Amino acid sequence: MTDPSERSDPADGERSLPGVGLVKGLAVTLKTMTRRSATQQYPDVAPALPPRSRGVIALLAENCTVCMLCARECPDWCIYIDSHKEEVVVPGAARARQRNVLDRFDIDFSLCMYCGICIEVCPFDALYWSPEFEYAEYDIKDLLHDKDHLGEWMGTVPPPPAHDPNGEPAKEETAAARKAAIPANPAERPAVTPPRSTERPAAAPARSTERPAAAPARPAEQPPPRPGPRPAGDTATGEGPTP
Repeated sequence: MTDPSERSDPADGERSLPGVGLVKGLAVTLKTMTRRSATQQYPDVAPALPPRSRGVIALLAENCTVCMLCARECPDWCIYIDSHKEEVVVPGAARARQRNVLDRFDIDFSLCMYCGICIEVCPFDALYWSPEFEYAEYDIKDLLHDKDHLGEWMGTVPPPPAHDPNGEPAKEETAAARKAAIPANPAERPAVTPPRSTERPAAAPARSTERPAAAPARPAEQPPPRPGPRPAGDTATGEGPTP
C-alpha cells in the first residue's frame, strides 16, 4: 500500500509534468560548464599548503641530546633511539666530561598518528613539522625512516612566522640587543653608579638614661632539718611507752 502522504498533489502542475527534475539538473550542469574550474591538477600542480601543515617529522640531529623525552611521551611508541657516551677532555678541568652521541633515531610512520607531542616536548628544538607528504611506500616496512632520511626533510621545513609587531619582543632578541649596545672596550663602558636614595633613614630611638629599679632580694632558703631520734613517749597518741 502507498502512504497517502507520499502521493503527489495533482493540483501541483510542476510535479505532475514528467521530466521536470531532469531539466533542473541539466540547468545546473550548463551553469557550471560556463564557470572556470577551481580544481588543482595534482600532481602536475603542487597544492598550496598552510604553513603549519603536518606532513612529516624532520630531525635536526645536531640539537638532539638523547634526553629520551620524545620516545617516552609518544603514545604509539613509534620512536626508537640508541646512543652511547663519549668522554670530552676540557682544558683546565679536573676530569673529563661525558656527552651522549646519537647512534639511531628512527620513526615508524606506519604507527605514527601525527599528534605532535614529540615536537612539543623536545626541549632543544630537534624535531620540526615539515609540509612534505609525498613519502608513500609500497611496503609497510619501508615507512620506518632513520635519522639520515629524517634529516633530509629539514630542507623543506618553512621558516617560523614573523613576530607580531605590536607584541613583546622575544627574550633572545632583547638579550642580543642589550649585548650589542655594550662596547667591547672596557674603558669605553660607562660607569654604573647605584642610584642614591633621597629618603632620610629613620632616627634610632633615644636610649633611656634611667637605671631600672633593683629587684628585691630573695630570702635565703634554709635547709630542711635533719631527721633525728624521736624522744621517748613522743607518739602519735600522746601516751607513754608501752611496757
